Amino acid sequence: MHSQPPSRTRRTILRATALAVAVAAVASGCASDTVQRGFLPGYEDGEVTNQTARITSLWTGSWIAALIVGVITWGLMLWCVAAYRKRKDDHRLPVQTRYHLPLEIMYTAVPIIMVLVLFFYTDRDMSAIQDKDVESDLTVQVIGKQWSWDFNYVDDDVYETGQHLADVGDTMTEDATIDGAPGTAAELPTLYLPVGESVRFVLDSRDVIHSFWIPAFLYKQDMIPHRTNEFVVTPEREGVYAGKCAELCGEHHSGMLFNVEVVDRAEYDAQMEALREKGQEGQIPVEGFSRLQDPNPVTASTEGEH
Repeated sequence: MHSQPPSRTRRTILRATALAVAVAAVASGCASDTVQRGFLPGYEDGEVTNQTARITSLWTGSWIAALIVGVITWGLMLWCVAAYRKRKDDHRLPVQTRYHLPLEIMYTAVPIIMVLVLFFYTDRDMSAIQDKDVESDLTVQVIGKQWSWDFNYVDDDVYETGQHLADVGDTMTEDATIDGAPGTAAELPTLYLPVGESVRFVLDSRDVIHSFWIPAFLYKQDMIPHRTNEFVVTPEREGVYAGKCAELCGEHHSGMLFNVEVVDRAEYDAQMEALREKGQEGQIPVEGFSRLQDPNPVTASTEGEH
């Protein structure tokens, strides 16, 4: 015979577990916008792109599912600790080997089902985000280089080029930010995007592996030498955002930063015209262009070299 715990103890453990689940559910419903977003970057006045809501939903859904599994697991562990604890007056050795086929099938099948469900939703959302067949209104080629960025505005046939900053620490001060946006600075190259228009990003690297990351977009993609990656996104909120490289790419990786300004169409056209007036027409090629070269000689005649 095996000692049985008092039914009161079991009821107490079950009630405590149910109360913990209820408190977690109520807390999640009353949580702030930041908590409901899973502490991901975001704004109360709207989504930054057409994909940020999808990414946030996948992220928070995964955490909620993990929390539910965790609460159930912790509850069962605590129940076993309380229900099958050693009694003072029980000196017998418990059964050391016991088989329970239905239980073994359950704890094998349940994790498999959980992984398959997570895989389904992840594949669904990532396929939508990375769908290259989506129509786009304009194309921007981004070229990563040690340690800055070049932007080719393909449709407008102009470009912007960034130069490595020797002392990023002095540049990235609170007073130097653009409109108070953290991580931005006037000295950094700026990528302009028109609000409400779909943008096809064509990503290339000139030297080593980089990663194009705009944290507010909740998405990043690698830039691999001799391989072009693409994705399409529609900025939906005007504002200034920080961009950076998310792949360790050398000594000055931390200074590989850029600004992103999502503006209306009139402002976007004005910025394209400003680049044209500076003589920055044409497209900067990926190959055969050193970061130490003066970018100004690049003209429309170089487009055929791209």
